[in-house]
Amino acid sequence: MVEVKVQSIQVSLMTDHRVILLKEIDSERVLPIWIGTHEAEAIAIRMRGVRVARPMTHDLLSDVIDGLGGRVTHITVNDLRDDTFYALIAVQLDGHEVQIDSRPSDAIALAVRAEVPIFVEDSVMTQAGIVPDVDITMEADEEDLRAFRAFIDSLDLDDLPLQ
Repeated sequence: MVEVKVQSIQVSLMTDHRVILLKEIDSERVLPIWIGTHEAEAIAIRMRGVRVARPMTHDLLSDVIDGLGGRVTHITVNDLRDDTFYALIAVQLDGHEVQIDSRPSDAIALAVRAEVPIFVEDSVMTQAGIVPDVDITMEADEEDLRAFRAFIDSLDLDDLPLQ
């Protein structure tokens, strides 16, 4: 198994789909996985530290696991069959580990909430991992966004005429 981290979530310019890029630690290899819009938002919201008024579905799952005395220890993208990725959520409960079948997007959304490692089976990474020729992320760092955020924060949208 290889450990990965969420490198970025990209938006397709041709469709409304999202792709999450899982980057292998200490390597340039990434695993792209297409995910749904809601799951992408759930992952991005948590990674950016955005507070929401009510728990989202993945927050609820995390709370249920905690409330039952369990603890998520890691998640693993463990299989790729017929162009579909599979994942397992590892939960420590009553002194033993329980493996829960999951879609990778839901498992990753839970992993970022529980702040636990994300792994990919070697066979999956060998089959679907890529080493990009160029930097495939287009995220700007905080310094690049500072001027833009200051401009946006200065806008008074209440005075705009409604049409």
